[in-house]
Amino acid sequence: MHELKFGEPTMTYLGKTQLIAIFIVPPDQVAEGDRIFKSHRAWMEATHYRDGEKALLSYNVSKGPELSNPMDPNSAPTGNMCFLLSEIYESKAGVLDHFKQTSENWEDVQAFGKWLEKCKVTLVPAASIFNSLWP
Repeated sequence: MHELKFGEPTMTYLGKTQLIAIFIVPPDQVAEGDRIFKSHRAWMEATHYRDGEKALLSYNVSKGPELSNPMDPNSAPTGNMCFLLSEIYESKAGVLDHFKQTSENWEDVQAFGKWLEKCKVTLVPAASIFNSLWP
C-alpha cells in the first residue's frame, strides 16, 4: 500500500464530470486555434465557478502533431496538428453552465464555430470519470 507523504494530493477526480475534445487541425488553421484557445482560457478564468456543483476543477489544452501511426511516437507526422481540450467539473451542472455561458458571453463563440467547420472534431461533453489516480 502507498504511504501518503506530506504535500501529496489526496483528492482524485473519481465521479466528477469531464468534457473532452480532440480537434484535428489542418496546418493553415493552427494559428487561429492558438488564438481561439488563448481567448477561451481568459474567458474560462473570468467566468467559470470555482466552488459548488458547477465548479471547474481542471482546465487543460495541449497540442501535438497528428502522426501517421498514432501507436508509434516515431512515425511521420501527417502535417495536421491535434489540439486536446480537457475540462473537469464537479458535476454535469458545470458542463451545462459552460455551454450556456458559451452561447451567452464568449466573444469568440462565432469565430470558434467557423474554425470548427475547418477541423475534424471529436467531442464528449459530459463523461463520468470512473478511474482517477490524482489530479
